[in-house]
Amino acid sequence: MGYLATAPLKFSSHASLILPGSGASASVNLNEIGHASSYANSAFSNGSVSPTETYKRLIGADRILETAAASLGLSHHELERPRVTLVDQTSLIHIEVKGGDPEAAQLYGNALIAAFFDEIDQLRSDELATREKSGNSAIEDYTQSVRDTRAAINELQARSGLTNADQYRAQLAAHDRLKQELSSLENELEHQAVKVSALETALNLPPESAAMTLKLYADAPYLELLKEVSIHAAVLAQAATTFGARHPTRLKAQDAYDAATNAARTRAAAVTGLTMEDLPHLDRAPEGQRAALLSELVRENAHRAGLARQYMAMAERVDEEEDRLTALASLAAELEDRQRDFAVAEAVFASAIARTQSTKTDVYASYPLIQVLENPSRPEHPSSPRRKLALAAGIAATFMLCMGLFLAWVRQPLVSRLLNTPKER
Repeated sequence: MGYLATAPLKFSSHASLILPGSGASASVNLNEIGHASSYANSAFSNGSVSPTETYKRLIGADRILETAAASLGLSHHELERPRVTLVDQTSLIHIEVKGGDPEAAQLYGNALIAAFFDEIDQLRSDELATREKSGNSAIEDYTQSVRDTRAAINELQARSGLTNADQYRAQLAAHDRLKQELSSLENELEHQAVKVSALETALNLPPESAAMTLKLYADAPYLELLKEVSIHAAVLAQAATTFGARHPTRLKAQDAYDAATNAARTRAAAVTGLTMEDLPHLDRAPEGQRAALLSELVRENAHRAGLARQYMAMAERVDEEEDRLTALASLAAELEDRQRDFAVAEAVFASAIARTQSTKTDVYASYPLIQVLENPSRPEHPSSPRRKLALAAGIAATFMLCMGLFLAWVRQPLVSRLLNTPKER
């Protein structure tokens, strides 16, 4: 009765928390950029670490009690430590807190749960900040690697004139095609040379003389002079058959013929640019089929000369390209290696950024998701002292006291009787 009269009343508020047991995964694949995936294991997948035990210890931590007490305007010494119980074979966490009245107990429970969730959020934020800081450091290294590789590629491109290795392979293919064209041109040039040689043999005349002959017989003044020469030659022939060698008429005809011939030769020398000694080597019968052959000889020879010039220019170009491509071979291989390194560095950089961003959504990796299943209850009856238990304990104690007094009262006669002799007894 004294205990019941003096013991302060205590009210218990009960709340329950639950941890979902499933994990979460996310995967992002960006075309030509990179791939990022995140996976949070189930909170109960690791048999060596129990999240419920971790949270049980965290709920009773001094930091959370101090935060809860500060929110209530009290000292943490004025609050009793919560009683945290784990329900076997479940992910439930049962919390019991006590207060001097029902409202105080409920407020204490709400403050404790709020402080617990605030602490969990701070721990998660600190973890993400630490991961992001380490991720940013790695990203800076990746960024510098990409910049260095890009600078090396730019320097190599400026030095070689190549934008990529495919351009060098395209130039190699073009060089091979050019060599094939050169080989075809060489065959065509040989065939043309054989054709020109056959015409020279048939006409017994070099192409230069044939060209001069055609040029000369295309000159109208020269043709007029040839007509005069023909006329004077006819007059001279007639005079030669009629008169003697010293006859004035024959001498006059001879002088006229010589004058016409010299005039024709002078004109021929002026037109062709040949000397008087070389003029007799010109063809004297450019009429009919022979004129056509002379024209063909000149035309085919010009074609041969064009092919020869084209062959020489193409051969020089092939040699220059050969030397240039030989010098570019090592640079192209180095450029391809640098571009491959750049592609790898860029992919790693993009994947690192995607992975860093995706980890921001994985906030439950280290601290699993926990939810409030039951809010702190408002007790209707005090939990301490328990009147029925106290009354039962008082009755039991009274009974035991009476039994002790009774045993003490009957002890002396019994002891005396046992110790006395039969005669005394």
